[in-house]
Amino acid sequence: MRIGELASVTGTSPRSLRYYEQHGLLTPSRDANGYRDYGEVEDAVRARNVRDLLDAGLAVDDIRRYTGNGCLDRPLRESPRCTAELETAKRRLAGLEERIARLQGLRDRLAVHSAELERALHSAD
Repeated sequence: MRIGELASVTGTSPRSLRYYEQHGLLTPSRDANGYRDYGEVEDAVRARNVRDLLDAGLAVDDIRRYTGNGCLDRPLRESPRCTAELETAKRRLAGLEERIARLQGLRDRLAVHSAELERALHSAD
């Protein structure tokens, strides 16, 4: 199957599929003319799984860890989930919560600063 066909079947853009390949998440064979040749079932399943995991908030580096143990080779909703995936999701979630807390603190400081500026500018009138 060519890249355009895989893109159509999976709802993933050819650019994204090339990106997945660049990062070791897909490994198509090559025809004699150099065109990528994707497996109809296995690469379609893997491409969908990668897209779904990226959409869930995982990073390419996180997902790459699952390629060696077969976690991406069956539809995620139909197969037992990998323990490594849960650990990664929890770690990512904790990191996001930490960043959100820092951003909320920054927002609060900026709001105070903005209010102080507004008071100073209005009192100067």
